[in-house]
Amino acid sequence: MAERGIKNEVDVITIDGPSGSGKGTISRLLANRLGWHFLDSGALYRLVGLAATRHAIKFNDTSGLATLAAHLDVEFVSDEDGMETKIYLEGEEVTNTIRSEECGDDASKIAAVQAVRDSLFERQRAFSVAPGLVADGRDMGTVIFPGARLKVFLTASLEERATRRYKQLKEKGLNANLSALLEELSGRDERDRNRSSSPLVVADGAVTIDTSSMGIDEVVEKVSDLWQQVSA
Repeated sequence: MAERGIKNEVDVITIDGPSGSGKGTISRLLANRLGWHFLDSGALYRLVGLAATRHAIKFNDTSGLATLAAHLDVEFVSDEDGMETKIYLEGEEVTNTIRSEECGDDASKIAAVQAVRDSLFERQRAFSVAPGLVADGRDMGTVIFPGARLKVFLTASLEERATRRYKQLKEKGLNANLSALLEELSGRDERDRNRSSSPLVVADGAVTIDTSSMGIDEVVEKVSDLWQQVSA
């Protein structure tokens, strides 16, 4: 395993934050603007959870989960402009399936298993290739890419994050209940911030941006400006 404090040879921008803070959308748009690669680390944990369910591997089976994560058969296929990515698990497209709240809740539980995090460490590091990488997750700046040139931590109020997720699910034609989302996000926040393995915290040197009252374009411009400052 690579030394966790290693400096990145390729430019990396990490964007961490809780669920619904906008990090996925912002990261994808920023990567597209820069012409860089994009890592949606949360998708990997959702995929492990989905694969575990399909293969009847219990979430308390640490060894089974670690083996599954290490040999996860996944493929990310981006369209020509890089704005949409289809995700395949064992040859089946699961792009929308893993975005369900059930998969998100499972991912939060899976992410607390250190053996799974260890199995996915090198896979995530491998996304760091030229010309650069925008990495979205919860421990990108603290564990996976601690040597990133720019680290950003996005946050927003629980109510705003639940409302955003509600709209996203509805737009995808998925069932959603705002009250249930508030409860689920609150529970997920609690697990993510208090787990013993790579808890959700602001990385050293990260810039915190509260996106509660900001539009998507405004946040992208803010992060782009920050990158221009550190890369000048």
